[in-house]
Amino acid sequence: MTEESPKRARIDSHRDLIVWQKAMDLAEASYKLASKFPASETYRLVSQLTRAAASVPANIAEGHARSSRRDFANFLAVAKGSLMEAETFLTPAVRLKYVTATETGPAFSLITEISKMLTSLRAKLLPRGDP
Repeated sequence: MTEESPKRARIDSHRDLIVWQKAMDLAEASYKLASKFPASETYRLVSQLTRAAASVPANIAEGHARSSRRDFANFLAVAKGSLMEAETFLTPAVRLKYVTATETGPAFSLITEISKMLTSLRAKLLPRGDP
């Protein structure tokens, strides 16, 4: 008796990618957290955080729509950069006590998870030895 390999889910759209779904969860969480920031941060941290967080799933979607694996991989690298920006903008929000570490915990956990997923997916798209 042999073990069957698990069936792979068919990916017809970027919406089928779990990493995109989790990035959308992060974008939503970031908007909710940013709504707690003071009005004085509307054009500063709020703007920066929400732009960076929304850029993550947007770049995953745009990369998935490209015609080559290399293009997709490049967009995943851009998505990871935006992800790190979002993390960076959340950090001063906690330090300035606009939100608590408890409130941002789920967002920071998502950032870690999405980062690992982007790295893994990008590695699968590129030939070995390609940066």
